[in-house]
Amino acid sequence: MTSSTITFDGVSHAFGDTPVLRDISLTLAEKRIAVVGANGSGKSTFARMINGLLLPDQGAVSIGGLDTAKDGKAVRRRVGFVFQNPDNQIVFPIVEEDVAFGMKNLKFSKAEIETKTGKMLRRYGLEGHRSHPAHLLSGGQKQLLAISGVLVMDPEVIVFDEPTTLLDLRNKLRVAEAIEALEQTAVVVTHDLDLIADFDRVIVFDEGRILADDAPTPALKAYVEAMSGV
Repeated sequence: MTSSTITFDGVSHAFGDTPVLRDISLTLAEKRIAVVGANGSGKSTFARMINGLLLPDQGAVSIGGLDTAKDGKAVRRRVGFVFQNPDNQIVFPIVEEDVAFGMKNLKFSKAEIETKTGKMLRRYGLEGHRSHPAHLLSGGQKQLLAISGVLVMDPEVIVFDEPTTLLDLRNKLRVAEAIEALEQTAVVVTHDLDLIADFDRVIVFDEGRILADDAPTPALKAYVEAMSGV
């Protein structure tokens, strides 16, 4: 087992009386993993369990052997999470301050914070905006800023929840390129089927269960057929 292997072992979860995940067992070790399904199928709940934002009612989730329920802090150091709406993730008004936030919390040295912040802003074309108000960035720039704030912490896994839903085509392509270029494992929840056409693995959820788990072509075929009632 590698340090970034994700394991679900008999995981079930409900919100009140409504089951959202039903006895999910799988191991994820690929580099690019997509999670698709209709609204309410359980895919976002599944994603939030990978870094312990949600804990299972039954079963266990582990990352490289670390249990999300018992080792939550260590898991969150290993697994970053990028939300659908970057405005929910950007916590500081100035671009460079937002990227530096996590490092300051963990008492990185001033020199290391400056070096890593500058490197990340250059990587995503935000260097010229480092002193600008974050809320004045475009939608795509905000999403890249959110990715920067996660990536600067050197996680081994990054979970993306609908990263292109709020973006126009140009910015979708920028975010897709950013995901493609990552060295880390990426787990991407999305309705954007073009984004995941070249992924290593696609998991299709339907009513809290796994409908398909395969390479993109057969998995997405099963998904489209299920959605169209074929």
